[in-house]
Amino acid sequence: MTRTLIRNAAIVTMDTQGDLPVGDILVTGDTIAAIAPHIGADDAQVVDASGCIIIPGLINAHMHTWQTALRGLAANWTLLEYFRRMHAGLATVFEPEDLRIATEMGALNQLNCGTTTLADWCHNNPTPEHNDAAIEGLLASGIRAAFFHGTPKPDPKPGQAPFWEVPHPRAETERLLRAHQGQSLLSIQAAILGPHYSTLEVALHDFRMARELGLIASMHQGGGPARTSDGWERLEEAGLLGDNINIVHGHALSDTQLERFCSLGMSFSAAAESEMTQGHGHPLTGRLRMLGRAPSLGVDLESVISGDMLTQARVALGMQRSLDNFAYREMHGSIPPTSTITTREALAWVTVEGARMLKQSHRIGSLAPGKQADLVLVRATDLNMQPVHDAVNTVVMQASLANIDSVMVAGHWKKRGGQLLGVDLAPGIAKLAASGRKIAAALAP
Repeated sequence: MTRTLIRNAAIVTMDTQGDLPVGDILVTGDTIAAIAPHIGADDAQVVDASGCIIIPGLINAHMHTWQTALRGLAANWTLLEYFRRMHAGLATVFEPEDLRIATEMGALNQLNCGTTTLADWCHNNPTPEHNDAAIEGLLASGIRAAFFHGTPKPDPKPGQAPFWEVPHPRAETERLLRAHQGQSLLSIQAAILGPHYSTLEVALHDFRMARELGLIASMHQGGGPARTSDGWERLEEAGLLGDNINIVHGHALSDTQLERFCSLGMSFSAAAESEMTQGHGHPLTGRLRMLGRAPSLGVDLESVISGDMLTQARVALGMQRSLDNFAYREMHGSIPPTSTITTREALAWVTVEGARMLKQSHRIGSLAPGKQADLVLVRATDLNMQPVHDAVNTVVMQASLANIDSVMVAGHWKKRGGQLLGVDLAPGIAKLAASGRKIAAALAP
C-alpha cells in the first residue's frame, strides 16, 4: 500500500483538532493516517511542502458541467434569457459526445483549480447514451463526483407533455445506480424539478422516488412564479422532507419556510456570483446564518462565470459582508465596528458545508485521520501571497488558480508542480472547442 508523507506545510484542517503552523500529513492508501507537527515514516514517499498551505480539497456543490464548451457565451444573459436560449435552444443540439467532452474537461478544470469533489448537476440528458457519456467524462477525469441525474427542459412540441408534467425517469435512475454501484469516487443522486418547477403530482413522485432509492434530491427553487404554489406544504404533509433534500438558490422561500426547512435538516446550495449576475437576487447566505446554518457553494454555470471555487468563496463572503455592512449603516448611521463573517467561515462553505450537503462529512470536507486523502497544496511563496500573516486569510482573500500547486484525490496526486498529471490536454481542448463551435452555431441571432 502506497504511503506518502507530506512535510513542513502550514495545515488548515477545518477540523476540531485545529490547524498547524507547520506540520506533516501521512497518507496511507486513500486515507489520511496521521496529522502532527512531525511524523516519522521511513517507508513513505516524502514530499517537501515547505512554503505551502495545505487545505481540504474544495467541494463544488452545484455545477452544470455539460456547459463547459459554452464558456462565457451566456455572460450577459439574465436568467430569463438563459432559460430561452440555453434550455429551449442550445441544449437541444447536444449529442452524447458533447456531454462527454464537456464533462471531462470541465472536471479536469475543477481539479486544476483545487476542487476535489464535484456535484455535477446534469439536466441535458434526453437519452441513456447522454447519461453514460457524461459519467464516462467524470470517471476519465479522476475527480470525486456526485452525478445528479436530471432531465432536459425544452419547449414542448405539439402533442407532447411539457417537461413540468413529466415524472423523473425512475427506471433510468435505477439503471445508473446498478451500473455504478461500488464506484469509489462516484455516487448517483437525483436532480429533480421540485415544486417550483413541476406539478404537485410530479413533485410527489420525484420526492418519493428519491426517498425510496436512498438518494439526495436536489432542485432549483426560484426564478419566476412557482408552478405549485402550495407544493412545499403538501410535500411536508406527505412526510417527504428531510436531510436528503437539497435546495439550490432558494430565493422564493419565505422566512417561515426557510426556518422550517432548516429544522428538518434540509441543505442549501448557493451560487452567489451566478445568482447576482443573472438576476436571482441576493444569495441566501445571511438568511441561513441568522438560523444558525450555512450554505454550500457552487459555480453553477461556466457558460457565465469561471469555475474557480476560491473565487466563489470570496464573492459570497464579500456580498454578504456588503449586505451586513449596509444594514448596520442604515440602522446606526456608521460603519460597523467589525466584520460579521470570518474568512474561515467562507472556507467552510466550500469544504465542510459541501461535504454536509453530499452527506459525506465522515469522508471529506476536512483533514483528519481516517478521512479520505483529498487535499490541496497552495503555494504561499508566490508574490501575490507574501507575506503570510494568517493561512486562512491568505487562502481565501489572496489565492487564485495560479497558486494551486498540487491536488490529491483519495491518496493519488492529480496535479503536481502546477501541472495536471496523466492527461494530454491539447487533444481534449481541441475537441471541446470544436464542440463549442458546433453548439453555438445553433444560437438564433
